[in-house]
Amino acid sequence: MKALHLNGNDLTLEAVPEVASERRPVLLAPDAREAVDRARAVVDALVAENRISYAITTGVGKLSDVRIAPDQIRELQVNLVRSHAVGVGEPLSIPETRAMMLLRANSLSKGHSGVRPAVIDTICEFLNRGVTPLVPSQGSVGASGDLAPLAHLALALIGEGECLDETGNRFPGTEALRRAQITPLVLEAKEAVSLINGTQGMLGVGTLALWEGEILVDSADVIGALTLDALRGTDVAFDERIHKVRPHAGQFKTAANLRRLLDGSQIRASHRDCARVQDAYSLRCIPQVHGAIRDTLAHCREVMEIEINSAVDNPLVFVSTAHAGTTASAADNAVLSGGNFHGEPIAFVLDFLAIALSALAGISERRIERLVNPALNEGLPAFLAPGAGLNSGFMMPQVTAAALVSENKVLAHPASVDSITTSGNKEDYVSMGMTAALKLKKIVANTRNVLAIEAMAAAQALDFVAPLKTSKHGQTAHAAIRAVCPTMDKDRAMSGDLARLAGLIQRGKLAEMLR
Repeated sequence: MKALHLNGNDLTLEAVPEVASERRPVLLAPDAREAVDRARAVVDALVAENRISYAITTGVGKLSDVRIAPDQIRELQVNLVRSHAVGVGEPLSIPETRAMMLLRANSLSKGHSGVRPAVIDTICEFLNRGVTPLVPSQGSVGASGDLAPLAHLALALIGEGECLDETGNRFPGTEALRRAQITPLVLEAKEAVSLINGTQGMLGVGTLALWEGEILVDSADVIGALTLDALRGTDVAFDERIHKVRPHAGQFKTAANLRRLLDGSQIRASHRDCARVQDAYSLRCIPQVHGAIRDTLAHCREVMEIEINSAVDNPLVFVSTAHAGTTASAADNAVLSGGNFHGEPIAFVLDFLAIALSALAGISERRIERLVNPALNEGLPAFLAPGAGLNSGFMMPQVTAAALVSENKVLAHPASVDSITTSGNKEDYVSMGMTAALKLKKIVANTRNVLAIEAMAAAQALDFVAPLKTSKHGQTAHAAIRAVCPTMDKDRAMSGDLARLAGLIQRGKLAEMLR
């Protein structure tokens, strides 16, 4: 796979899973290296002139009024990394940690952080050689960014802490670097705070969750079309004229998807003259609900891609244009303290994404109920069970779906409405963005499992409707489901089926029906 060149400006959301999960190699772009060098020259000049600057020649947080002597600057870097590496709880997954490393390297490559290129090069080497720091998931309040998670990343860069091997086993960071033949970093002025101060913990988890969310909403269109056809629903509600007069982009796209997915269905043709006028909301309003979720995902993507390509540590270095390409004096440039590390923009969209995906699971569960409930399922066997009574069929999968949906309702409570004071009241309003990200992870998994249940139930229902066939697209989706999950001809333990279907959905095998 062609290497990804980081310059801090044009990294896309698509690139994150490519590096995090598919191991695409990463390098610092040549033009970015020049910008990083120019910003570093500003920091070096400031230190040489012994000027006061936050986190460069002073302590951090409430201790920002403590002056650091030049001969203590290296010690300060190590102390900052060690003192902030206080995370607890289960470690982030390897893809999440790799996403965090990629995003941190890209932010530093923007040329406003004042680090040496060697810092970015070392992060790239970690990614390219498969060295993954152990990063506990808990301990961040989302400002000054994700301090604890990022400190555990930095700890590995200096040859301390722990790392994870490919199977998730823990071993010392010193051993990880020795195996990978990477020289531990010796951090210079400002580099510790540039590594630990930022939003890449919540952003790393969030970008991967958003990527999965986009797969889930596409999969839900496909699965919803199967359910509607099995329930002898109508495609009239997806007529383009309806959606042109309420032209939300997501609604319009889902309606078009459903028209294409249902085109040519024998099942639909068999009941065009039936007495039913319209379907229940969970079928008729798929474009309006799935579409609103699509629009939410699009908004979240826009915000996250801005953040992906932003400088988010503090302070930031701004090189005078008069000195671009030359060694500048600190007096002619600006090192400005601000608050770009604050996670509020990301915390909000993580919470919004959690709400949207909870709705996706909710409407899916209502379709499952219609498939299994003999009072609602248009003549299908009770609970889709062959020999209902002796067999319970899909009675309990609907209960599982209900449990997951109700759990999502609890998890979807916004984390970003909370704040708690830290650092001696210096940091008195925080985002709780990492909490939002960790909750979102569970909602993504729950929603995927609900859709897996609907997919299995819809395929079972279509088997009962035979010999009538669904559309060509529907038959392809049905075949993909059946490749990992055979028809239920009698009761069996279904956990394995649902796990395989969840994996099928996660890999995008149903979503690709829309390509």
